[in-house]
Amino acid sequence: MNLNSSIFDRIRVRPRVAEEAPSAQAVACDHAGCAAKGTFRAPKGRGREKEYWNFCLEHVRAYNQSYNYFDGMSDNDVAAYQKDAAVGHRPTWAMGVNPSARETCRTRRQTKPGEADGYPDGTAGAGAWEVDDSLGLFGARTYQARHAPAEDAQPRLSGTALKALDQLGLDAGVDAATIKARYKLLVKRFHPDANGGDRSFEERLQEILQAYNTLKAIGLC
Repeated sequence: MNLNSSIFDRIRVRPRVAEEAPSAQAVACDHAGCAAKGTFRAPKGRGREKEYWNFCLEHVRAYNQSYNYFDGMSDNDVAAYQKDAAVGHRPTWAMGVNPSARETCRTRRQTKPGEADGYPDGTAGAGAWEVDDSLGLFGARTYQARHAPAEDAQPRLSGTALKALDQLGLDAGVDAATIKARYKLLVKRFHPDANGGDRSFEERLQEILQAYNTLKAIGLC
């Protein structure tokens, strides 16, 4: 590159501006009766996520100590919020469920009695799907599912669910009523109010609360 070229003589540049633009006028603290500068932002709360208060250092510290995003929400609402937070509060669908495809398949079902569907026992195929199952794989699987013992139909629990049940002192297979009753019993047993204000069981109480919320989020209670 030739830096002495006449091309550079025709280049126009904008005049320099001040290195630092004058700062905008400081906002006053939003705390009633405070005349200090509100240089610290604090969220206004649930339902106003993109709005902020402007506080001074003293009042933003006091505000943060008392701030509770879930204030006014019931336990069920908090649990539902935590469950939705796992997927970023985006809508989800069960895997393999396509409403339009399912409706198309429904219109192609066999409705004539006596049409065999490939079951080993020769069960009539009323309501069977129109599938070319030459090897009888799908029919055999459906047959096994229909004739499987009732206990085999129970869903398998994840390691997280089994750990939560263990925290409550319960085994797999308990019903929702048993889980709720056990939860209430343990909360009453380890709550500081039931122990004369003794907070030595607070860690155990937190484990119980977390375990119950886990079971509730996955629909076991």
